[in-house]
Amino acid sequence: MARFLIIVGLILVAAGVLWPLIQKFGLGRLPGDIRIERESFTLYLPLGTSLLISIVVSLILWFLGR
Repeated sequence: MARFLIIVGLILVAAGVLWPLIQKFGLGRLPGDIRIERESFTLYLPLGTSLLISIVVSLILWFLGR
C-alpha cells in the first residue's frame, strides 16, 4: 500500500509540473468545465477535465491489474 501511495504522489507531482504543457492540449477548457467570474472572485469547476482524467486513470489501473 505504501508503494502505491508513493507512485500516486509522484504522478500527481509530475502532473503539477507538466500542467502548463497539458493546458496547451486543451485540458482545463473542455466542454463541461465551469468557470464563473465575478468582480471579487473566480469559481472554476473542471468537471469535464476531471471526468476525462478519471476515465484514463481507471483504464490504466484496469490494464495494470490484469
